[in-house]
Amino acid sequence: MKIAAVGDNSTDVYLEQGETYPGGNTVNVAVNLIRLGGEAAYVGFIGTDEYGAKLKKALAAKGVDISHLSTKPGTSPYTEITLDNGNRVFGKYDEGVMEHFYLTEEDKQFICQHDLMHTSVWSRIENDLKELKERGLVISFDFSDQPQHECVDIAMPHVDYAFFSFQDDSPELREFLTRCWSKGPKFVVATLGENGSIGYDGSQFVEQGILDVPVIDTMGCGDSFIAGFLYAVLKGSDLKHCLQSGAESAAVTIQVNGAWPVE
Repeated sequence: MKIAAVGDNSTDVYLEQGETYPGGNTVNVAVNLIRLGGEAAYVGFIGTDEYGAKLKKALAAKGVDISHLSTKPGTSPYTEITLDNGNRVFGKYDEGVMEHFYLTEEDKQFICQHDLMHTSVWSRIENDLKELKERGLVISFDFSDQPQHECVDIAMPHVDYAFFSFQDDSPELREFLTRCWSKGPKFVVATLGENGSIGYDGSQFVEQGILDVPVIDTMGCGDSFIAGFLYAVLKGSDLKHCLQSGAESAAVTIQVNGAWPVE
């Protein structure tokens, strides 16, 4: 199974520890998919700086195909992070060269050679999804904690697997997931932090709890969940088993510093 992870990257700068870790939603999904046994490519922009060089080296070391990772003049994206009892607290974010990210025709042809593409609300390619879907591409999209973002209406009709981040289950959440599903996706999922996750497949809601493991750092936990979910999707699993696979993957990530170990 091969996925193309397309769009956002970020170096997570841990201010208190003086450490930096490569990351970003689509990058994290690619790395974790490989950890699970799949193949992954990353398509995006990095800058001509230390953060970009470290990200490129780390992805190559993990076995991610970086043939369509482009270096552009300028700075790479970064996010300043502090921790509160293991929970990440986001500070300053600089989008760097990813502010001007776009897909070339060569990129699109490359992406369509994969079984699935994963992208996100911060990746700036929602307007390309209709064309990619018409080319036969299966699409996963992380809308993060942005249910009101303008890209939701643009992207949703062309998405097969939609992900959101909330805090709690509620009748309002279930109504929202139902509305999203009616626009086209096969599965719509909400991760709920320590409250687990919930998914909807058009006929039923399925709930999934978290695994009881030591919490070191929650950075990248939701992205790891998505990787586990997609790994099960590509194996033909039903919604329940996809949610279980996501929870198991997230439990691995939550026990390390940063989104994933860097050699």
